[in-house]
Amino acid sequence: MQYRQLGRTGLKVSELCLGAMTFGSNFLSIAQLDQNEANSLVSSAIDAGVNFFDTADVYSYGESEEILGKALSQSSLSRDQSVIATKVRSPMSNAAAEGSGDPNNVGLSRKHIIAACEASLKRLGTDYIDLYQVHGWDVRTPIEETLRALDDLVRQGKVRYIGASNWSVRHLAQAVTLAEARQWERFVSLQAYYSLAGRDIEHELQPYCVEAGLGLLPWSPLAGGYLTGKFRRNGQNPEGARRSGFDFPPVDSRVYDAIETLEQIARELEASVPQVALAWLLSRPGVSSVIIGAKKLSQLEDNLGASGLQLSEEHIQQLAQTTSPEQLYPAWMIERQNAGR
Repeated sequence: MQYRQLGRTGLKVSELCLGAMTFGSNFLSIAQLDQNEANSLVSSAIDAGVNFFDTADVYSYGESEEILGKALSQSSLSRDQSVIATKVRSPMSNAAAEGSGDPNNVGLSRKHIIAACEASLKRLGTDYIDLYQVHGWDVRTPIEETLRALDDLVRQGKVRYIGASNWSVRHLAQAVTLAEARQWERFVSLQAYYSLAGRDIEHELQPYCVEAGLGLLPWSPLAGGYLTGKFRRNGQNPEGARRSGFDFPPVDSRVYDAIETLEQIARELEASVPQVALAWLLSRPGVSSVIIGAKKLSQLEDNLGASGLQLSEEHIQQLAQTTSPEQLYPAWMIERQNAGR
């Protein structure tokens, strides 16, 4: 396993991060692993050199955090050696998700952030969270309130670093600029959807993260199963595939061009299609760690093989060309005006 700095911090994280969305029994159609099954995945990941683990309070409404915390406490990795990331923002009950029940059990208010952090610490069985991430934008809460609450948690020692997930570039830039001006704790990372089949991030978010020193943490790097090698052009979804029960996230219309190129390169390198897809992401600017998830040990073991897989520059460009995003204004104007400089 290779290790990278998380953004411009001094924290080293494994370039593959084990995501715990599959832990638990009550989150969309994804979570289905009990404690013993999760223990096995966590142990195998640690054996391969993984030190970075990601979850969220909303995954199975806290069950994922509980399972991950117990799995890590029973593992060979000490608390000081592990890097635990979780998230806050989402509604923490079906009632809250439907707009009823406790109206404060959701969002990025000071009240909810502090209460949610205390609850996550308890479920994870730890005194501190290494990376605490806001899980999306909250249209109701002033950004100053959110940032000051996060800063307080860092100053109290309950959180080491803070990050964002699923934010627009304008909100992210505003938060970074405001934090620096007020001398508050600053975001160090952005967790965002990024895969060979979903590259919207390359328009603005990725360049901004590189310039601002925020580490990119791609989620759904295999595009919800599309880049596993199981899907074929003009074919039906494989039986039991995740997308048969939860068709998310969206994929580029040229996804099958990408899949066929992945298969060609995988044969050349004697690797699997998922390994090549993950290795391509690891080659992208600004990526600190790629978040992988698994329901089976065999899936995890295959994904872990992506660490250290070297793609040639030709392979990287071949893959990039299959789903190259069309430039949006003003990107094409900026490129035109700066040609030759």
